[in-house]
Amino acid sequence: MTLADTAAALGARALRTRALARAPIALYRAGLGFLFGRRLLMMEHIGRSSGAKRYVVLEVVDHPAPTDYVVASGFGVRAQWYRNIEARPEVRVWTGLRRAVPGRAESMNAADSAAALEQYRRAHPAAWANLRAVIERATGAPVDTLPMVRLRLR
Repeated sequence: MTLADTAAALGARALRTRALARAPIALYRAGLGFLFGRRLLMMEHIGRSSGAKRYVVLEVVDHPAPTDYVVASGFGVRAQWYRNIEARPEVRVWTGLRRAVPGRAESMNAADSAAALEQYRRAHPAAWANLRAVIERATGAPVDTLPMVRLRLR
């Protein structure tokens, strides 16, 4: 097994292990989200059935405007956070030094999602290779396209 394979296996395990996947949330809540720079953000969304506040840390695929962020759903449209924002698009976002900024989540269509992913692939080839390997290992399915969500902050 190569180093890249080992890293992908560990990353996939982390994504499937709830405590590890949720660990960055504690850092954002403690005001330390700036440690992740601009590559990650934390989003608060509302549970579609429970109405409870939920949190997820996501990788930023694009930041086309000061108030716009594009994030990918690595687990596709079945991801709980994705299903929640489809039902209730009002969110709050923590990124860099910004904390609890209200916004709205909008699912992008397939063409716009594919274009955003292709731009990410070109801009960050090494990060994409690693991310793709981890997602494919975690989901057991090849990643050709991913659903994308545009977060528009107020």
